Amino acid sequence: MAAPDTIVAIATAPGRGAVGIVRVSGPDVPRLAALVLGSLPAPRRATLAQFRGPDGASLDAGLALYFPAPDSFTGEHVLELQGHGGPIVLDLLRRRLLVLGCRAARPGEFTERAFHNGKLDLAQAEAVADLIDAGSAAAARAAARSLAGEFSQRVRELQAELTALRVAVEAELDFPDEDLGSGGGSVADRSQARATRALAACDALLASARRGARLRQGLCVVIAGRPNAGKSSLMNRLAQEDVAITSDLPGTTRDLLRQSIELDGLPLHLVDTAGLREPGDRIEAEGIRRATTEMRRADRILYVVDASDAGPLPDRAGGCGGSALDAQLADLPRGLPTTVVFNKIDLLALTPWFDPTATPPRLGLSAATGEGLDLLREHLRGASGELDLEADTLSARSRHVDALVRARAHIAEGVQALAAGTLAELFAEDLAQAQHALGEITGEFTSDDLLGQIFASFCIGK
Repeated sequence: MAAPDTIVAIATAPGRGAVGIVRVSGPDVPRLAALVLGSLPAPRRATLAQFRGPDGASLDAGLALYFPAPDSFTGEHVLELQGHGGPIVLDLLRRRLLVLGCRAARPGEFTERAFHNGKLDLAQAEAVADLIDAGSAAAARAAARSLAGEFSQRVRELQAELTALRVAVEAELDFPDEDLGSGGGSVADRSQARATRALAACDALLASARRGARLRQGLCVVIAGRPNAGKSSLMNRLAQEDVAITSDLPGTTRDLLRQSIELDGLPLHLVDTAGLREPGDRIEAEGIRRATTEMRRADRILYVVDASDAGPLPDRAGGCGGSALDAQLADLPRGLPTTVVFNKIDLLALTPWFDPTATPPRLGLSAATGEGLDLLREHLRGASGELDLEADTLSARSRHVDALVRARAHIAEGVQALAAGTLAELFAEDLAQAQHALGEITGEFTSDDLLGQIFASFCIGK
């Protein structure tokens, strides 16, 4: 796709820095370079140049790099001007190029042009933003693998297997009297065996995408409980800094407190909430309402209980707390993964424990001393889905997971249809629907509205 206009943007982060970059892409780059630099630089070679204003006076001096089409990031003529990183200097240069006929780039428009010009597929384009936004080293490595095309390659391999299967099935439909198969057996038997292998490949890719989505998005953990149970102390201990005010007075936290941390490579988004009780005023009531709303959005709730007020505590067991605790848990939003955390065990001279067999799981620790925090961290890591951050994890988004789920459903329906003796025509249609779902990942079948939403989330200049 050849864009009719030429775009410009400051490609470095806002603020003051040693170096700033102004990026230009489009068909008018050679003319603009001649006007601003005096001549068009040699392709792919850093050239020291003066960046000149309309009167010929120097706006700045720095390096100019020219990438002629189609051998550039966007597939168009691209010019990068690397000057000093002062915001005023960069804006003067950007304004100069706007006056000369450029248009200000939209967020993500450079990467969008790379997608339209076949330089990247959609999954790779999204990996660009994921790499920039990576919240951990593991997330960055996963995004780099997807940007290199590993995710897309696995999608295409699955599509190729489905295509071969469709060809075989439709050939049997068109030429029923010809022996087109190999290895013996009916077309239904051969097709079912291949479709079963495709289903296994889809399952493996779906598992990898789910890990990648979890790695990208992180785990949202809400810390809830009665006042003075030690929620804020637990928040501070997990965050390893005093992000929440702690006090012996109940009701210290009246609003949501958020902190993002990294847990063995997994982004963890912690939310400390107001104590759950009958509110004493409208402000506290609003805090409790917000706490309840946040719990409904959580991936896991840590319900903190003061161990000294929890009733009998059997030796190193989590099945404790009695009817009072049961009543508190019954008031929590239904269907959400919850872990009961018995805090302040140091006051009872107890050692930490974890009982994963209880419903819900129960864990004893001391936020004051840090005893048992290793058990909690291990539990949260397991709650993420036993995420193996170093093996087979690719950067993925919720829409990728959704597309793979739909593709898997169509393949599974085809396998079941063949087993039940359903017409092969329906099986071929199931395969076509699965291919369409997979094509949404790489951008073969994508609406303009979805493209707009995806690239609008990018930073300007990328």
